[in-house]
Amino acid sequence: MPKTRTKLKHRGIRIHRLSIIMLALAVITSAILYMSMQMTTRINDETADLTNLLGRYRSDAYELQIASDYLTDKIRCFVVTGQKQYLDDYFEEANVTKRREKAIGELESHRKDSPSVKSIKEAMGDSVELQNLEYYAARLIVESYHRKLSDYPDEIQAVSLTNEDKAKTSIQKKDKAIDSVFGNEYYKAKESISSHMNTCLKDLSEELSLEQAEISEKLRTQVFIEHMLTIVLIILMFLLVAITLKMVVLPLRESVKLIRKEKDLPLKGAYEVRFLAKTYNLMHHTNLKSFEKLNHDATHDELTGLYNRRGYDFLLENIDIETCALILIDLDRFKQINDKYGHDIGDKILIRVTEVLNNSFRNRDYICRFGGDEIAVIMIHADPSMRSLIENKVIEMNEILNDNEEGLPPISISAGVAFGKEGITIDELFKNADKALYEVKEHGRNGVYFNL
Repeated sequence: MPKTRTKLKHRGIRIHRLSIIMLALAVITSAILYMSMQMTTRINDETADLTNLLGRYRSDAYELQIASDYLTDKIRCFVVTGQKQYLDDYFEEANVTKRREKAIGELESHRKDSPSVKSIKEAMGDSVELQNLEYYAARLIVESYHRKLSDYPDEIQAVSLTNEDKAKTSIQKKDKAIDSVFGNEYYKAKESISSHMNTCLKDLSEELSLEQAEISEKLRTQVFIEHMLTIVLIILMFLLVAITLKMVVLPLRESVKLIRKEKDLPLKGAYEVRFLAKTYNLMHHTNLKSFEKLNHDATHDELTGLYNRRGYDFLLENIDIETCALILIDLDRFKQINDKYGHDIGDKILIRVTEVLNNSFRNRDYICRFGGDEIAVIMIHADPSMRSLIENKVIEMNEILNDNEEGLPPISISAGVAFGKEGITIDELFKNADKALYEVKEHGRNGVYFNL
């Protein structure tokens, strides 16, 4: 284990592998979180279903009570008025609509063995027993009005009156019927039905409360799991960002600064970053050696000692042009001087201009001669903030070159300046400087123009 740790410290962790591991952990955690969220949704649905069921069960239970009261109301109206329509409505409910039976069937289909079903069945039993009393009272009314028995339902026809009741007069039979559905016995039966119904509702509430408590506990557990998984995902995200920042971003930022200073890169950070640093360091040293080994005559102008076109191309390919300034310089009317004074004087003027340029620019700046009077200056680490400095240099150089104390004809220079920027190419930088030089020539020479 210590050996592995030492090896990792020396070579660095492979950010590619680490990213795959972190991604895999994030995917697994996200999958678990998704499944947990699905489970939470199902539990929420169960809670909603349970709430709806409670309403349905209560509605079913109340339906039996309502149906029982409806039957009571219809039989009483029939007994009091003797109107057959009330009895027809009674049997329509009892034999066709059957709200009591449907309510019990609905409740029993979901909660077959629960105490609430037992209570509602007992209420139904009391209601059925009460019906026998209601049938008897209806038969008494039919007899009291001397109506044709065959016109009434089978349940009424099947009722047998006692000999005592048969012997009663029509008024006595009607009084007996009214007393049957309005008397104490009837009220006690109705109270028994209500009592069983209340017990049923109480049992339902208790049963569903227990189920709701179980579901609530499951829901709390699921929410806790989701919170924990969310925290894990956040931690993984921060870890990935922190690792990437420490092992990739910060080392790369430091490397950019060192590259611009033409220094070696430190071997730290992820394996891939270290590999790039090693490769760059090797290339950097190789370039330095190659640069030193280049034949001086191959890269320098023989007359002035400045870099020639080959040296200029090599420099631009190996420096950071984004942070440089390129100054293209022409000697004003140099051809006329050559024609008038001869090439020897022209060469002395070029040497004089070279001396002035070398004295005006920094040691780390590169001065190149393309041929004839075309000269380029590559200023390292220069930006538009140095505009005034460059302008003053050109003015000062023209003042010096205009002095003919050495017996040379006075001459001036025209300069076009372009600054590097992010993403610029060598060709673009040259074209920008060339356009600036053209502007100077178009406006009388002997000056400097900036293409910003």
